[in-house]
Amino acid sequence: MSKLRFRISMSLDGFVAGPNQSLREPLGIGGERLHEWVFPLEAWRRPHGLEGGVVNESTPVVEEELAGIGATIMGRNMFGGGPGPWSTTAPWDGWWGRNPPFHHPVFVLTHHARDPLVMEGGTRFSFVTDGIESALDQARHAAGGKDVALAGGARAAQQYLKAGLVDEMQLHLAPILLGGGERLFDNAEALGALALAKTVTAPDAIHMKFKRRP
Repeated sequence: MSKLRFRISMSLDGFVAGPNQSLREPLGIGGERLHEWVFPLEAWRRPHGLEGGVVNESTPVVEEELAGIGATIMGRNMFGGGPGPWSTTAPWDGWWGRNPPFHHPVFVLTHHARDPLVMEGGTRFSFVTDGIESALDQARHAAGGKDVALAGGARAAQQYLKAGLVDEMQLHLAPILLGGGERLFDNAEALGALALAKTVTAPDAIHMKFKRRP
């Protein structure tokens, strides 16, 4: 069976988004600083259709993270568009433009039904209203034997972690303090079946990979 691989950037004080998230500030105040380590990387820029970029110790981490992924799961907040029912007059199509960087099926956890959204480049957003296990089943089927990425945000990740469904977890620890916002491990008592497998130190982040215990 394909693996569910979770990845996310986190501040030193445990936040994966800053305070006061909004359509204008989707990652909250200061939240974009969590990802400053990855934006310059050639390995990140290439899937986004951008040229150039640097290569450093984070490069193999990102390349390994992207390899072998056939589908992605994300929460409603990460897809965006605000809470509540979807707008029929000004439908939200995500943060990534007409050609999102996924290039495979993406399953969005939501309480509000919506028809699938087909974008350029092979990305197809499907909106799942019947829970995390249904989303995982659909994603595994769509992945065709490849692994499934769990992209966040925190609430979606907490549900999968508490249910013991995550096989691998990659934490990118950014050397910043946000002082508030959305914590990844709120109400978490243990990592359960996950154990630290590898640590990589890079110029602007420490990467910690956890795997399911044998």
